[in-house]
Amino acid sequence: MTEGIGFVVDEAKIQQSVKTGTPVTITTYTLPHDLEVYMGQVLGVFLKCSGHESLRDYLEYCVQELAINAKKANTKRVYFLEKHLNIEDPDEYREGMINFKKDTLDNMEYYLQIQRDKGFYIKVIYKYEKDSIVIEVRNNVVVSKIELMRIHDKLARSRKYNSLEDAFSQVLDSSEGAGLGLVVLVLMLKKMGLDEECFEISASEMETMAKLRIPLDKTKINNVTDLTNTIVDSVNSLPQFPENIMSVQKLASDPNSEMSAIAKKISIDPAMTADIIKIVNSAQYMLSKKVDSISDAIKILGIKGIRNLLYSYGTQKILGNETKEKKNLWNHSYKTAFYTYNLVRNFGKNKLILDDAYVGGMLHDMGKIVFFSSVNDFSNKIKLFCDQKGIPEVTFEYVSAGMNHAEIGALIAEKWNFPQMLVCGIRFHHDPLAAPVQFRPLVDAIYLANMFCQIEESREGYELLEPTVLAGFGLTSKKQVEIIIQKFSQGFKREVGLR
Repeated sequence: MTEGIGFVVDEAKIQQSVKTGTPVTITTYTLPHDLEVYMGQVLGVFLKCSGHESLRDYLEYCVQELAINAKKANTKRVYFLEKHLNIEDPDEYREGMINFKKDTLDNMEYYLQIQRDKGFYIKVIYKYEKDSIVIEVRNNVVVSKIELMRIHDKLARSRKYNSLEDAFSQVLDSSEGAGLGLVVLVLMLKKMGLDEECFEISASEMETMAKLRIPLDKTKINNVTDLTNTIVDSVNSLPQFPENIMSVQKLASDPNSEMSAIAKKISIDPAMTADIIKIVNSAQYMLSKKVDSISDAIKILGIKGIRNLLYSYGTQKILGNETKEKKNLWNHSYKTAFYTYNLVRNFGKNKLILDDAYVGGMLHDMGKIVFFSSVNDFSNKIKLFCDQKGIPEVTFEYVSAGMNHAEIGALIAEKWNFPQMLVCGIRFHHDPLAAPVQFRPLVDAIYLANMFCQIEESREGYELLEPTVLAGFGLTSKKQVEIIIQKFSQGFKREVGLR
């Protein structure tokens, strides 16, 4: 354990976060000095665990600068409220900034206490993704248009500086600390071989977010990409998507096919017929009455519904659930599917994706399940590949622990000719904002359902939910989310017969 001043860095927890791609979050209302020290120590351990300790000095400065800027933004908002000035009005903004610095420095404890009382927070988030280290600094005071213009202006001016000497030799606007901090931040990025494109500031209705996305070195990116592709290639040892299911899918995809023809095709295979009827009658489909025939099942679910059921059914037949790890993953998938369906049904704006919602939630983690589904020599084969390519063992550990599982699952879904909507649901379920616009409604629902499950299990916090995704479902407060999770949890327990 690494000691901070009043804080303790949990190295084991950070290491697990790096391996699984789970964010590390630090929240503060006042940003005292000992917490700044602690944030740097957490960053150091985080970078060490991800194999990029050499970036610490550069990134520690960036984190401190962004956190201080967030604190100043919160203080500024409190100050303007106290002075009854409109921060969005250019004249009143100029008036407020005349004495802002002096007044707040002279009475900082007073203004910090008001920030705490109003719940104005600063969150520092470290995330390790498949090709990047992402650092976010969020605060729940939305940046004004005037402030945003000033920030973009400072960033634009920073492009012409190649050193601190260049920056200091220029006469910069001194009303808000000269903006020198952001200039130095960009210079730090340049020292890492990057530019200001790796840094962005954005605002939602609830938060302002400063984000640094640091691409991993090219070798590391190639290592993870090569390893991912090797894993997918190794899945050739798994059976192809069952031919009997694919033949039904082909028939169901034909717009001229009739339900009776599809039912007849399924009925040829007694085992598949029995399995499908059993699934349709299970809690996951929430039918009001029992189905006795495949014809009735198709009538109730519709052709698209039966196609989606077959994707889920075929995947489970191939990947199985015979081990404890796989059973746990499938149980999580069932819950995510239930939550996804109910999010779309009750809060979604696009009800046309209802048929895709359940199966999308069901299959979102298939990349993880693959690691427990391959033939016995699977791990040995991948380790041999790492040895041959000189890929560090830690890279294999990241991937096998779930790192990159979304991409692996998506590549396998493509290999099995799944619809593009389901492929995107799998690929972007941890990164919804990166999904193609036309698939966002489904991806957002899967992302939110999965996060709700994580929050329920105390593995994630409300503050990590993407505000724009929440807003898309009409959710604007933590209380709303807590109520929904409670209702969904109770509903799921009823459906699976738990009390």
